[in-house]
Amino acid sequence: QGCVQKYIVKNYFYYYLFKFSAALGEEIFYITFLPFTYWNIDHSVSRRMIIVWSIVMYIGQVSKDILKWPRPLSPPVVKLELRTDAEYGMPSTHAMAATAISFSFLSATVNQYKYPFELGLAAAFVFSTLVCLSRLYTGMHTVLDVIGGALISAILLMLLYPAWDTIDHLLLTSPFCPLLSIVVPLVLCYNYPKLDYYSPTRGDTTTILGAGAGATVGFWLNNQYAAPAYISEDFQLGLPLITSTIVVVMLARFFVGILVILLTRQLMKSVVLGLLGYRYKFPVGDLEARRRLEVEVPYKFITYSSVGFSATVIVPLLHKLLGLM
Repeated sequence: QGCVQKYIVKNYFYYYLFKFSAALGEEIFYITFLPFTYWNIDHSVSRRMIIVWSIVMYIGQVSKDILKWPRPLSPPVVKLELRTDAEYGMPSTHAMAATAISFSFLSATVNQYKYPFELGLAAAFVFSTLVCLSRLYTGMHTVLDVIGGALISAILLMLLYPAWDTIDHLLLTSPFCPLLSIVVPLVLCYNYPKLDYYSPTRGDTTTILGAGAGATVGFWLNNQYAAPAYISEDFQLGLPLITSTIVVVMLARFFVGILVILLTRQLMKSVVLGLLGYRYKFPVGDLEARRRLEVEVPYKFITYSSVGFSATVIVPLLHKLLGLM
């Protein structure tokens, strides 16, 4: 693990296409697309995607560490990534996330917005397929890993779909929502399956559940205090009628929001890690100390729950203040 193989790129089109596609299943995509949907399209669509994404990713990450199926051997496979090589392979959480996000977006919007169902289905299929193929191209998964991940995600979507409205209603109205949104993910993170060696799966899972928890608390607060939803009448009429003014406002919302999210993440990382370092007597740069359960879980959870809360509460308030509503 961690061994770098030398390789020669013979087809730069495929190389950059699949490197980009692989990024669509990573944090850089989650931290941009999911908030963009919340700020610019529809709160209800974003809520459903975030909840489905959190559940699917947790099950996928835990399944890896329970099944303990190895990734493809290298050599003969050339691996283009190093960070996730320490994880087990089955199922591919990239495939799970891509399937869950693309098809939950399709399911949540097809009856609300005027666009051809065939076009949405094709887009969801192309998106998820590109991410799945990227895992084969980068040498991180076998075909079985990818198929297994996509199938598991599809089954979970079919099971969750009939309960979407009920879950959404409870998240917005139950007085126990904020408490359960924090306690349940924390319990799951602290009781994550233990491995014989360090793997980033626990930290990644804590990041995902933390972001989902913070966002869920934000959803509840917004509903209690009647924060306006970003539902544009122009979107309701169909994409061809989007004007340049709307595009400018959408981009302004996005860039303002991303700036706030990045600042929140950096600030909370520094503050939380500093406090934990003081509590457990280790220097901030000590990587081994940061991997300990009592450090990694609160560090990741507090940081990313703050990010989720900021995206759903702080950023909308700032948008309103700046006249971007």
